[in-house]
Amino acid sequence: MKLKIISIVTLISFISLMPGCATMEEHRGATTGAAIGGATGAVAGAVLADKGAKTETAIIGGLIGALIGGAIGHYAYDVKRSRQETEQRYNYQPSSGTMVRLEDVSVSPSSVYAGNKVEIASTYAVLTSSQYDEVRITEIREIRHGDDLVGKPEVSVIRKGGTYTSTVPVFLPKDAKKGTYRVLATIQTPTTKDSRETTFTVK
Repeated sequence: MKLKIISIVTLISFISLMPGCATMEEHRGATTGAAIGGATGAVAGAVLADKGAKTETAIIGGLIGALIGGAIGHYAYDVKRSRQETEQRYNYQPSSGTMVRLEDVSVSPSSVYAGNKVEIASTYAVLTSSQYDEVRITEIREIRHGDDLVGKPEVSVIRKGGTYTSTVPVFLPKDAKKGTYRVLATIQTPTTKDSRETTFTVK
């Protein structure tokens, strides 16, 4: 497998300035991205290319506030429905242009003890006017504790038409504050976006 790293000098600079860690791995059609230590909430990331899927991913962001000291794990995705199946589901017409629909956002488990892991999954459909077109998607997951933003991992990918489920694991610090955490997931293209919200509880 061939890893394509863009601006390796920038990546090394980020790593040298933060106490966390950054590792990279790629499994075609399964997992691709960068694990990021979020001890300071610093921004870091790596860009890798899956030539088979023609997908570039960059995972950026950290954890702050109530989640400081936690970490963001490896980004993973699966193709849930083909373009044709997605077109039929939404009765899509090419004249409609680019369409994105966030079908579901979930956190598993929904109730967890501090020090454990939660997985934030988003299922979304994207369609373009041509089956050959690709579109840049930004996946944003805002995590809030009360009114405070405590995490905002972002993933940038290039997709063809279809329905995808993507997952970002969040490893909670052992001293994570108890209570309800809200997750606002947003999927956006350069021209449109869609959002949904869910919650999980640290007990």
